Amino acid sequence: MDLKELIRDIPDFPKPGIVFRDITTLLNDSKGFQYTINLLTDECRKSSLSPDYVIGMESRGFIFGAPLAYQLNSGFIPVRKPGKLPRPVYKVQYDLEYGVDTLEIHQDALQSFHNVVIVDDLLATGGTAEATVELLKKIGCNVLGFAFIIELEALKGREKLPNVPIISLVKY
Repeated sequence: MDLKELIRDIPDFPKPGIVFRDITTLLNDSKGFQYTINLLTDECRKSSLSPDYVIGMESRGFIFGAPLAYQLNSGFIPVRKPGKLPRPVYKVQYDLEYGVDTLEIHQDALQSFHNVVIVDDLLATGGTAEATVELLKKIGCNVLGFAFIIELEALKGREKLPNVPIISLVKY
């Protein structure tokens, strides 16, 4: 199955000159969504990624991370935007193209001996994934690798990430 055929291109969004890669068309195709989760699982196994937990960033990382965790027989831990978690959190601010954002994780979500895989829908500049690594460093977890549906290679996001396996199913 060619996943690119299930990803819709939206030109000039969110601003002129940008081509937005819309995954909603992939998500609403049941066979395509199943194929994506199965392919992510297979690629993780091929890379010998056997995490205790899959970490998914809000919000699209939840969509792919939770079923991947199920397939890998792992737990799932959400990384959230500020104010969404009810217990004490670690937080990290990171730069966006036009501002700053923050990610949070419960302080008691993991232990330092846990092995994790970080999952999101898109690797672009790498800022969100890099911030998630910083959160996990506060806990002392071992990041085994990353799994993305799409990678925008020209933005060189993988250069910001640790030297571990980085899976991306579709590259533009």
